[in-house]
Amino acid sequence: MANKNYFMNGTTEFLILSLLEKKDMYVYEIVKSLRDFSDNCLDISQNTVYTATYKLESDNMITEYSKRVGRKRTRVYYHIEPKGLTYLQELREVYFNHIKGIGNILDAINNNN
Repeated sequence: MANKNYFMNGTTEFLILSLLEKKDMYVYEIVKSLRDFSDNCLDISQNTVYTATYKLESDNMITEYSKRVGRKRTRVYYHIEPKGLTYLQELREVYFNHIKGIGNILDAINNNN
């Protein structure tokens, strides 16, 4: 059986940018949203999300800022930048082309049986 993380690592940036397009978020909120929106089908670890956000930040796709919550607690929020929005659009096109292509292949295989 293929390692499920192999596939997920390729889509993590896409999913993070998709969430950040709607609003700024902190890592735990990203992880929880991915789990909740996928009906618990996707369980991407905080470490994986941190790794992806560091890469996105170093590529100038997102930026971070700190926000105080409560008296002593600070959260690091991530914000998508214009370069990230452009990259997200490219990723969306690739994703939907892949989904369409896979669907076409599976339909052709199923129709031949």
